[in-house]
Amino acid sequence: MYDGGRMNRARTQGWLTTKRTFLAVVFLGILALSARSVSDPDVWWHLKTGQLIAQTRTVPHTDSFSFTRAGYPWVAHEWLTELFIYGVYRISGWGGLIVVFALMVSTAFFLVYLRSAPDPYSSGVIVLLGAWATAPVWGVRPQVVSLLFTSLWFLILERSERNPRLLWWTLPLTVLWVNLHAGFALGLALLLIFLVAEFLEQFTSSRPSNSARLRALAITFLVDLLLVPLNPNGARMYLYPVETLRSNAMPKYIAEWASPNFHHAEYIPFLLLLLATMASLAWSQLRVRPRDVLLLTVSTFTALSSIRLIPFFVLVAVPILSWPLERRNSSARPQSWPQTPDTSRVPLPYAGLLNALILFALAGFVGYQINMVVRRQPQVEAQRFPVGAVAYLQAHPASGPLFNLYDWGGYLIWKLNPQTPVFIDGRADLYGEFLMRQFADTYGLKGIWQETLQTWRIRTVLVNPDSALAVALRNAPDWEVGYSDSQAIVFERFAPQSP
Repeated sequence: MYDGGRMNRARTQGWLTTKRTFLAVVFLGILALSARSVSDPDVWWHLKTGQLIAQTRTVPHTDSFSFTRAGYPWVAHEWLTELFIYGVYRISGWGGLIVVFALMVSTAFFLVYLRSAPDPYSSGVIVLLGAWATAPVWGVRPQVVSLLFTSLWFLILERSERNPRLLWWTLPLTVLWVNLHAGFALGLALLLIFLVAEFLEQFTSSRPSNSARLRALAITFLVDLLLVPLNPNGARMYLYPVETLRSNAMPKYIAEWASPNFHHAEYIPFLLLLLATMASLAWSQLRVRPRDVLLLTVSTFTALSSIRLIPFFVLVAVPILSWPLERRNSSARPQSWPQTPDTSRVPLPYAGLLNALILFALAGFVGYQINMVVRRQPQVEAQRFPVGAVAYLQAHPASGPLFNLYDWGGYLIWKLNPQTPVFIDGRADLYGEFLMRQFADTYGLKGIWQETLQTWRIRTVLVNPDSALAVALRNAPDWEVGYSDSQAIVFERFAPQSP
């Protein structure tokens, strides 16, 4: 007799296996964890740039947001991402941006899982640890776009060993990536590393020589290199990533470009992943390919040099770490085990229904979590940025040049531009080491800090109320407090009295 209920349960159990449910839990968990309130100081000038591009239908090549660098050449290398961010914001607000960028993070690590060992449980846990290690760089920011593209790039390069035609997918991706973010240089670097590693394996591996693979990698690298100028900045993008990496101002004044401080808890997952990878390779009997050794060496050096590059190491290490564990799990099984029934594949009564309930409950939690993050956005904005002070400056525009806190520059650009240009903002590559040091010395009362205010004829200062500069200006005879709250204080210089 036909039993429709039994048939439906069997179908549910077939699709919602325990393994698939476990993986769904892992990636829904990553989605929930990476859905964060927008607190990156740069997101605001990214929004303004996207708005400017949408309104003028041109990509800016000179600065119009500050008075200290007004008219100076500016490489808007993230222009397409900024236009995308502004478009999503206009359509769906902060909620849309938070969800879209969280989906990018979870998709990037799903691609990492596809490169990992086939056992879903060990690989899923390692992928989760890897995702956790990259948490310091999560958020609504262009770097997440490069995380996704780098993860996809790895998958293409590794799968192209079996299907060389996949390499041609890097050509349109290069054109897209070079317009989204300067991280495209990492894709070219990976191609070069794979090319060098393939050449080394001709001499160090017992595998037969594969000159076709070597030739395909070389041609792909050269063609991708030739495609770089297909962007509004042209051939300038060849040098821009190198100049950014060589800049002295980046690691000196921007925390994310400095080395990770393992005294901070947020970098412990990265340390655990690093130690686990090294220990696993030391104890494993698996032969490590020269390519993996080269990738691990380069990515470990870069991750220890800069927080911004921790994701590069994670994308390399997670699949490498997963394979020794897969080998250890399979070798630990007694020879008699395969002769006994595999009970993990025997569907338990209502197992599919139980898995469906688990996924339904988790999906509900993820939706609730994202909703709470979006609802907290105004509170986060008020805690991180000078909301009240900006409202004051909108009602009482600055009478002259404004000196502002570095982390607030982007917010002021979004809220006050073009009426009030900023002194400085998150575009450290534009301002250079001199202006970055000038800001830092003035804000911290170092050296002859008064010269900055005099040279730039500063009439308004917006800083933290407990900063050294705020304390000094409170006691200065020619400055008065125009606005003050627990977050920010606005100082205004007295107008000189006529004789």
